[in-house]
Amino acid sequence: MGFLKIILIFMFCSFPWPSIQSDSEIYIVHVENPETQISTQSSSMDLESYYLSFLPKSTTTAISSSGNEEPASIIYSYHNVMKGFAARLTASQVKEMEKKQGFVSAQPQRILSLHTTHTPSFLGLQQDLGVWKDSNYGKGVIIGVIDSGIFPDHPSFSDVGMPPPPAKWKGVCESNFTTKCNNKLVGARSYRLANGSPIDDTGHGTHIAGTAAGAFVNGANVYGNANGTAVGVAPLAHIAVYKVCGSDGCAETDIIAAMDAAIDDGVDILSLSLGERRNLPFHSDNIALGAYSATERGILVSCSAGNSGPFIGSVENTAPWILTVGASTPDRKIKATVKLGNGEEFEGESAYKPKIYNSTFFTLFDAGKNASDEFETPYCKPGSLTDPAIRGKIVLCLVGGGVPRVDKGQAVRDAGGVGMIIINRPRDGITKSADAHVLPAMDVSDADGTKILAYMNSTLNPVATITFQGTIIGDKNAPVVAAFSARGPSEASPGILKPDIIGPGVNILAAWPTSVDDNKNTKSTFNIISGTSMSCSHLSGVAALLKSAHPDWSPAAVKSAMMTTADTLNLANSPILDQRLLPADIFAIGAGHVNPLRANDPGLIYDTPFEDYVPYLCGLKYTSREVGNLLQRKVKCSEVKSIPEAQLNYPSFSIRLGSTPQTYTRTVTNVGDTKSSYKVEITSPKGVVVKVEPPQLNFSQLNQKLTYQVTFAKTTNNSSSHVVGGFLKWTSNRHSVRSPIAVVLV
Repeated sequence: MGFLKIILIFMFCSFPWPSIQSDSEIYIVHVENPETQISTQSSSMDLESYYLSFLPKSTTTAISSSGNEEPASIIYSYHNVMKGFAARLTASQVKEMEKKQGFVSAQPQRILSLHTTHTPSFLGLQQDLGVWKDSNYGKGVIIGVIDSGIFPDHPSFSDVGMPPPPAKWKGVCESNFTTKCNNKLVGARSYRLANGSPIDDTGHGTHIAGTAAGAFVNGANVYGNANGTAVGVAPLAHIAVYKVCGSDGCAETDIIAAMDAAIDDGVDILSLSLGERRNLPFHSDNIALGAYSATERGILVSCSAGNSGPFIGSVENTAPWILTVGASTPDRKIKATVKLGNGEEFEGESAYKPKIYNSTFFTLFDAGKNASDEFETPYCKPGSLTDPAIRGKIVLCLVGGGVPRVDKGQAVRDAGGVGMIIINRPRDGITKSADAHVLPAMDVSDADGTKILAYMNSTLNPVATITFQGTIIGDKNAPVVAAFSARGPSEASPGILKPDIIGPGVNILAAWPTSVDDNKNTKSTFNIISGTSMSCSHLSGVAALLKSAHPDWSPAAVKSAMMTTADTLNLANSPILDQRLLPADIFAIGAGHVNPLRANDPGLIYDTPFEDYVPYLCGLKYTSREVGNLLQRKVKCSEVKSIPEAQLNYPSFSIRLGSTPQTYTRTVTNVGDTKSSYKVEITSPKGVVVKVEPPQLNFSQLNQKLTYQVTFAKTTNNSSSHVVGGFLKWTSNRHSVRSPIAVVLV
């Protein structure tokens, strides 16, 4: 789902739609599938006429507050994601529409929020070796990026050495963008009603596209930091851009329209680094609806988990047909150090790098001390730093307050400050941000910030100097789960473990539309930002590699391959840690950290048959109409043998376990060696016994399917509810296929 602008803090916001002020607003209208009125082979014109029939005939216009009449017309007609349309309507028009046969619902549209060189190397991707070689760098795969657009002139989107897109591609570059497209950037559409160009206004979409599939670009850096060759995870994959976001968020109507078009255009992967904090049931979640339709067409949908961590139950985009991605650190730090007048030193991060090394000590100034406005000045909000004593000093600012870090630095510089130290929140732990600041500045942890403030209160003349060490490779704690990475369990479906997986999402360098270090002599501009958006785009790239290497794999198979081969140990060969430097729990890491090399040869996969989703959805206690709305066909749950969530053929387990044992089945497909034998290894969660039958699976051919049964029983009488984790693993002489187990003991 990070930090807004440079490190996007993407929160759910209700921004007004930029249009004429009126009593009308934009609604998303769901209608029944017109099976009786229109043949199943109906044309788009037939569907359009059907949709128009819902518009009230008695009032075809809406009256604006100025007295002018506005047409009440359809804005978007949807064909793939759902049966329905977006229209500007008044409340009275909606009431009239509700009386029509076939009407399902009308909801005001929501505004969603956006939630990357070293990470390819950190992920084990090497030129002419391994998965890059096997997949030919993602050749022939088309990644659809639904985001804030793209800066097409960036060298990351050069098509040197790129073949044309495959013949199935039906997408377009909009008329004013045709000359910008090439064999790398094969499609560009804009759905922003206020801005008809796919050009990226915020930088986020450019960064996402570059991370997933950017070309090789030498000399990539920010202020000389993270210097090296920037490259996307799937550098020979094609990119199709669908612009739905601007500085004020992402309109839900636009997102649905973009997903609708992407399905028809022929993308293979859909990457959505956006969402909202409200966890809706899947039948009311339009991203889940769109992702279901895309998955049904063989398109893998990769979504960010959201940036509302480390709070329990904060994960977004949790439908089981979505790959839900959390964020972790790479093994690179961009180090800065503050040295106090008493000799104490504290390490932080920053992408700033001075042209001339300066170790001068300056007086420290606490922006929050004696502040008249506790909600603005301590956070260094622009315009709030009016004390003339700031001039010539290093200013301490608190993170947050709705102010991006770089803007805090600009406010300090405008007030005459010479440097800045940003103190993070206690919940951020060791997660720190390396921003391209406009003055010498750095991030420190809350614990270190508290010590710096204590030093300031202990002396009449507190002084410090900030020095910049730049790029440091080799953090043995990596990967560490980012503090902001949203945590499970899923509210919409607790029986499906979410997030599915984690990937690099902290201080990621990738393409950016403009220079953040004031280098105006190049188009090769980059930025370092963080968020689950960045981890999502990494996994979208990995999915493209796997799809290129295994074109016959379903989206569920690709997801399974990544999950069952994920790493659970860090570079120090210890369990992956969280921002507190404590072992991360299962609702933080899901299956673990992506390992592309192993994912390319998983041995076994868990495929999820589409017909299983009907009993799964009915098992969620949805009504027949709600399930039918999601599946776009009539369903009678009373005639369906529903299944519990944990019975879905998923690569992980998530259950609530009381005194009664629970048994589930799983089916695995052999995609490894023709003849192979797998034995089960079990690490039972504490207080739980796990039994698997049979304990051995013997395969005699490729694509053979075998089924096993798992029984979970509670062995403790502890009455309090708590979470425990474990795993079961099928091991052959060449493969290891691991499924995580999350148990809430009740």
